[in-house]
Amino acid sequence: MSKLLTERLALLSQPEHLHVLGEGLRGIERETLRVRQDDGALSLRPHPVALGATLTHPEITTDYAEALLEFITPALPDISAALERLDQIHRFVHANLGEEMLWSQSMPGELPSEEAIPIAWYGTSHIGMIKHVYRRGLALRYGKTMQCIAGIHYNFSLSPDVWKIISKAEGRRGDAQYLQSESYVALIRNFHRTSWLLMYLFGASPAIPRSFLRGAPHTLEMLSDDTLYLPYATSLRMSDLGYQNNAQDGLVPPYNTLLEYMRSLSKAVRKPYPPYEAIGTRKDGEWVQINTNVLQIENEFYATIRPKQVIRSGERAVEALCARGVQYIEVRCMDVNPFDPLGISLETARFLDVFLTYCALQDSPLTSEAEGNINQANFSATVREGRRPGLMLQRGEQQISLQAWGLDLIAAMEPVAALLDQQHGGSAHRDSLAVQKARLDNPELTPSAQVLQAIAEHGNSYVRFGLAQSQQLAQQFRDHPLSAEQMQSFTAAAQQSLQEQSTIEQQQSGDFDSFIQDYRSRTSEQLCCDE
Repeated sequence: MSKLLTERLALLSQPEHLHVLGEGLRGIERETLRVRQDDGALSLRPHPVALGATLTHPEITTDYAEALLEFITPALPDISAALERLDQIHRFVHANLGEEMLWSQSMPGELPSEEAIPIAWYGTSHIGMIKHVYRRGLALRYGKTMQCIAGIHYNFSLSPDVWKIISKAEGRRGDAQYLQSESYVALIRNFHRTSWLLMYLFGASPAIPRSFLRGAPHTLEMLSDDTLYLPYATSLRMSDLGYQNNAQDGLVPPYNTLLEYMRSLSKAVRKPYPPYEAIGTRKDGEWVQINTNVLQIENEFYATIRPKQVIRSGERAVEALCARGVQYIEVRCMDVNPFDPLGISLETARFLDVFLTYCALQDSPLTSEAEGNINQANFSATVREGRRPGLMLQRGEQQISLQAWGLDLIAAMEPVAALLDQQHGGSAHRDSLAVQKARLDNPELTPSAQVLQAIAEHGNSYVRFGLAQSQQLAQQFRDHPLSAEQMQSFTAAAQQSLQEQSTIEQQQSGDFDSFIQDYRSRTSEQLCCDE
C-alpha cells in the first residue's frame, strides 16, 4: 500500500471525518432486452404503454432498440437501497409484460434480421425525434445487432467533502470544483490501469449465439452448431466483437486532465468523417443521422468509464462538464450477471465501492499513450483469455501473472474495505474481497466459468441456457409481486410520464428541421474547453 493511500485512509478514519464516506452516492443503470417468453426471440412489439413514456419516465426507458429496456435507480448513499429500488422496478415491469419477459444475459439470443430490429421510439416531439434520429445514425454506423447488447452501468461518487478534507490536509491550492474534477480524472487513470480485474472477476459473456455475427469472419471456436465461444474468455461483450468502430480509434487518447478529455470530445463532435459524409444526414426526406461527424453527440463515444455531470435541460454533456466539472463517474464495462435476478448483486456492488474508492485515493501518476496501449492490451487479454492458466499481463516494465497481480490488488484494497466497514458497520466490504480472492485462487468460481458450465448442462447451447435462465428469473419476480401500494405508486408514475410527454408534444413550436439545425449549430459553438 502506498504512502499516500495510507495517509489518506488515516485522515478519513478520524472521528470527525469518518461520516463523509457514507455521504457519496451510488446508482445503477441496468439494460435488458424484452423477449418472447416461449422462445426467447426479440420482442418486435412497441414499448408497453403500462410502463410509461420512455421520453419522460425517470426510471424506465429504452436504450437503443425499442426492446432494450433501461432501468435507472435514484442515486442514493447506500447501494443496497438502490438495489432494492431496482428490484421493485423489475417486479413492476414483469407484472406488465404479458407473454414477454426480460433476457438474463448481456449478449442477445436469436435476433431477427438487421432490418427487422425496431429502433427505440420517443414520440413526435422535437426532443423525442432527435433521440430517434440519433439511433438511426447508430444503426448506420455500427449496425442494429450491436445495439442489442446489454450491460450494467455503475454510477459512483464520493462526497465533495472528501476532496475538501484531502485538499486541506495536503495543502493543495485551487478552486474546489477544479480539485474535485481532477481527483475524479486521477481515479479514471487508476481505473484504466486495473479494470482488467473487473473483467476477470465479473465477466459473464464467454459465449455468444453463432447467428450474432451474421456470417462475419471471427476467431471464435465452435461450442455447438448454434454457439461460439472462447474457452478462457471472460467477456466477449467487451472484446472487439462488441460495440466498436474504427472511427473512434484514438478518439480520446489517455488524458491527464479534464480539459484534455473535453477537448478531445469537443473536436470529435465537430470533425467530419468521410464515410459518414458519404451517407449524408437525410434520405428520402427523412433525417438518418444528426450529423456526419465522428460523433453525433458526446455519448456516442464508447468508453469503459466516463466522467459525468448531471445534464440540465437543453445542455450537452461537454457543456455540463465545462460549467460544473465532474460530479460522478460512470463505470460501463460490467456484464449482466445471468445468475442474479437484477443482473448485479449487493456483494458485487460492495466490491465496486471498495475498488473505486481505492482508485480514488491511491497514487495516480500521469499517464501516456504508451501506458494506454499497455492498459488496453491487459484489458483485451483478460476479456478473451482471462481464465487461461498462467496468463501474463504487463505491470510497468515487468510481466506478472494475472492471479499474482490480482491478489496484490486485493491485499492493497483490504485497508480500504476495512475503513468502509468501519463507517458502514458490519463486514460486507471485507467479505466481498474474500469472495473475489477465492475467484483469483480458483477460476472455476468466476461467473464466466459458471456460464460455460451452465451452457454445457443445456446441450452446449447458449440460447437454450439463456431461455431457461430468463424464464426462471421471470417466474421469481412474478411469484413475488409488489404490494398494492407500491403498484399504485409505479402506475401513477407511468401515467404521469405519459402526460408529460403529451404536454411536450402539444406545447412545442416550430418545425423539426429548424430544431435539429439549431441543435447542430450548437455543436459548432465555442466551448470553455476550446483552445
